[in-house]
Amino acid sequence: LAVKDPTAVERANLLNMAKLSIKGLIESALSFGRTLDSDYPPLQQFFVVMEHCLKHGLKVRKSFLSYNKTIWGPLELVEKLYPEAEEIAASVRDLPGLKTPLGRARAWLRLALMQKKMADYLRCLIIQRDLLSEFYEYHALMMEEEGAVIVGLLVGLNVIDANLCVKGEDLDSQVGVIDFSVYLKSDDDIGGKERNVQIAAILDQKNYVEELNRQLNSTVSSLHARVDSLEKSNTKLIEELAIAKNNIIKLQEENHQLRSENTLILMKTQHHLEVSKVDVEAELQTYKHSRQGLDEMYTEARRQLREEAQLRQDMENELVVQVSMKHEIELAMKLLEKDIHEKQDTLIGLRQQLDEVKAINVEMYQKLQVSEDAMKEKNEIISRLEDKTNQINATMKQLEQRLQQAEKAQMEAEAEDEKLKQEYVNKSESLQSEFSQKEKQLLQLETDLKIEKEWRQTLEDDLQKEKETVSHLRTETQEIVTLKKEFLKLQEKNKQLKSICEDQEAALQELASKLSESKLKIEDIKEANKALQGQVWLKDKEATHCKLCEKEFSLSKRKHHCRNCGEIFCNACSDNELPLPSSPKPVRVCDSCHAILIQRCSSNVP
Repeated sequence: LAVKDPTAVERANLLNMAKLSIKGLIESALSFGRTLDSDYPPLQQFFVVMEHCLKHGLKVRKSFLSYNKTIWGPLELVEKLYPEAEEIAASVRDLPGLKTPLGRARAWLRLALMQKKMADYLRCLIIQRDLLSEFYEYHALMMEEEGAVIVGLLVGLNVIDANLCVKGEDLDSQVGVIDFSVYLKSDDDIGGKERNVQIAAILDQKNYVEELNRQLNSTVSSLHARVDSLEKSNTKLIEELAIAKNNIIKLQEENHQLRSENTLILMKTQHHLEVSKVDVEAELQTYKHSRQGLDEMYTEARRQLREEAQLRQDMENELVVQVSMKHEIELAMKLLEKDIHEKQDTLIGLRQQLDEVKAINVEMYQKLQVSEDAMKEKNEIISRLEDKTNQINATMKQLEQRLQQAEKAQMEAEAEDEKLKQEYVNKSESLQSEFSQKEKQLLQLETDLKIEKEWRQTLEDDLQKEKETVSHLRTETQEIVTLKKEFLKLQEKNKQLKSICEDQEAALQELASKLSESKLKIEDIKEANKALQGQVWLKDKEATHCKLCEKEFSLSKRKHHCRNCGEIFCNACSDNELPLPSSPKPVRVCDSCHAILIQRCSSNVP
């Protein structure tokens, strides 16, 4: 024997129970003959059966405390799929007494039954099986064909009118147990089959009438909307028709006026064309004469620019040489400043560098004179160029005025010709021939004017280039002036350094003479020291008077102690000073042994 799938058996049992509960509910409701309350037993059994059907094959979801298995998750999806279910979901969430998801699901089923849309909501869920697969196993009742059958059976519940109070009920703690005794057959049920057939026929008629009413309501609303839109469009079309008629009348009047004006314009244009032709011929002759003069001026300006470019290159080369010489001078100055503080060995190098600097200064002075002469020549050339540019600007202004007048006349003639062409195409052959001749003349004039504009643009470009070169030369002259100032400053610094070097050479010579004297004195001191070896220094307390002047030491007469012989003198008696190369000030020397004296505090002064 083939073993049956237990899940298929469960689905079949639940389907049979749903059929029995729905059938029993409809029959009892029709026999009851009024709206059903929440205490009605067949209605309670129906909700219990629906819970079991929706719970079949639910996936277990993990929570923080335990595993959760509720039907509120799939029912909550309905509001996303069916917008009319948003009211039910919002009202279920706002109910104060509900705490568990199962209680919210029970309240949702009751509200959907009262709306008579339970079948519609569950049908949306069954269609979207991809979303249901998140909540149900693949073998669940809602994922198989039995679910579609139950949804079809739920359509028959639209016959029932239910009035359920969800707010006060304790839906969280209800126990869902199916009472099978209700569905067992009895003798009375067998005898009442005919009555059930009649009831079923009445129910079918009721359902048919309700569906017809729904369709008729929808068609009536759509027809009302169409009628409103047609009325609005009709009124708009009537208004637009009236406006269009008024516009046609105005356009006809304007057409008559324009025709009359066109005839006057024709006469005026003919007169203007004759006058403009004479003026243009005269202006062309004057322009040819002025053009020859401008060509000559342009050639002279180009030649002068070439000469200035050559002069500029020469000046740049001289500037490069001057800059290099400037750097060399700066380096020499730095070396001189360092070498001044060194000893006698560096004096020979300083003298050689001074000779080189003198030679460089002579060369720089000669080059400066040459650059000054070149600057004078350039200033004269710049003044000549400015005079010529002023003359060219004046001639250009005159030419621009003449060109503007010619362009104005041409524009007026072109505008009048275009109007005449558009409005009098269909006129006689004589007028057409005249217009063709005039058009040829206008084309010739336009070409002449274009050539004049091109020449004008080229002349303007050349003038701009000349102005740029003049400005560039001015900047170069300013740079040369600044370089000249810097060179003068460097000459002054050079003179100062020369004077400092001469002073230092004199000082070094004096130092050399003093050093030779000090060396002789040091040799004498050494000889005296050898003789005075073994003598003992006097103590500060014992030395109260100077050895030479025999006066008492005080603030004005300070002690000076000899390192070598140990004798103590006052500052008035120890006037012998010896210059040393290591110290900037001269040093006091002992009168007897010529050793260096040390200044000490007097014993009388605290």
